[in-house]
Amino acid sequence: MIKAFILAGGKGARLRPLVLHVPKPIVPLANIPFLFFQIDHIKRAGITEIILSLSYQPRKITDIFGDGMKYGVTMRYTHEDLPRGTAGALKAAENLIDDTTVVLNGDILTDIDLRDVLAFHKERKAEATIVTARVMNPAGYGLVEAAPDGRVIRFTEKPPEDEVTGDTINAGIYILERSVLDRIPAEGTQSFERDIFPAMAQEGARIYTCLTQGYWQDIGSPQKYLEASFGIISGRMKMPGYPQKACPPNNWKKPEVSIDAFSILDGKCVIKAGVAIENSVLGEGCRIEEGALIKDSVIWSGTRIMANARIERSIIGRLCHIGEGARLRPGTVLGDKSTVSDFSIV
Repeated sequence: MIKAFILAGGKGARLRPLVLHVPKPIVPLANIPFLFFQIDHIKRAGITEIILSLSYQPRKITDIFGDGMKYGVTMRYTHEDLPRGTAGALKAAENLIDDTTVVLNGDILTDIDLRDVLAFHKERKAEATIVTARVMNPAGYGLVEAAPDGRVIRFTEKPPEDEVTGDTINAGIYILERSVLDRIPAEGTQSFERDIFPAMAQEGARIYTCLTQGYWQDIGSPQKYLEASFGIISGRMKMPGYPQKACPPNNWKKPEVSIDAFSILDGKCVIKAGVAIENSVLGEGCRIEEGALIKDSVIWSGTRIMANARIERSIIGRLCHIGEGARLRPGTVLGDKSTVSDFSIV
C-alpha cells in the first residue's frame, strides 16, 4: 500500500524568530497548523497512511496529531536525535515502508494532484520521480535539468545567482520505489538532493521529473511564509472546503471598521472602531485598538495592537504588544512576546 513520508524534523533556522517556540511544521498558516494542509493534500490522493520524521520539538507535533484517526488517517512517527539528512531520515523508517512511497518536505504548500504524479511515475516505470516547479527566482533552490521525456539529466544544488542556468527547481516532492532504500547507506548523513539522486542519474537509473502546473510555495523563510499566506487568502492555492474565511464578527461592528474580503480573522478577535485590515490574517484573541491599520500582514494569536499603529507586510508572533502610533516597516518580523514602544519606527 502506498504511504506518505513527511520530512518534518528540521529546526527551520531561516524562519527564526518565529520558530523558537513552535516547530516549523505546525506554524499557523491562515490560523491552521501548517501540517494540516499537507495531510489534507495527501488524503485527497487517497493515501491514508502517513509517517512523520521528527527531530525538533517533536512532542508539540505529536500532541496535536496523535495517531491521526480523528483526521481520517493513520499517523506513525520516527525520531532522529541527530539529523541524518533527507535520505537518511527515510532510511531510518525503512521498517515502516513496504511499497511505493510519496516523500514530501515538511515546508511545502501545494495543490498539485498527487494522483497525476503517481500515474506519471507508473507509466514511465520509474524508480524515482521528482516533482519540479518553475519559479521566478531559482537562486537558493536545487535546479533539475531533464530531457524532453522527463528523464533527469543533471542536478545543480542551490547554485549562486551568477551560475543559475534555468528556472526549474526541485519542488521537494518525490515518488520513490522501495528499491531506493537499498541505495541509502545505513549510517551517516545522506541527502536525496546531493547524494542519492545525482548518483542515480549518473548510473542511468530510471529517475524522472514531473513538472507541476499547480500552486507551489515553500514556507522556509519569513518572506516565503508571507507569500504562502497570500496564496491561501487570495484563493490561488486551491483547497476545497477550507480554510473558512468567514469568521463570525463577534467582537466588532461592521459599520465602524474596514475589513476587506480577503482577510482572515479569528472570531475571538476584538476590533475597535476606525480599524482598517487589508489582505491580512489575525489569530485567536488579537485585540486591535482604535484607528490601527494592518495591511498585507500576519498577526499570531494573543497580540495587542494599540491605537493608530501602522503595520504593513509584517509578521508578528504570539502575545506581542505594538504600542500606540508605532510604525512597522515592510519586512518586519517579531518573535513571540515582543514589544514595540509607542510611536516607534521598526
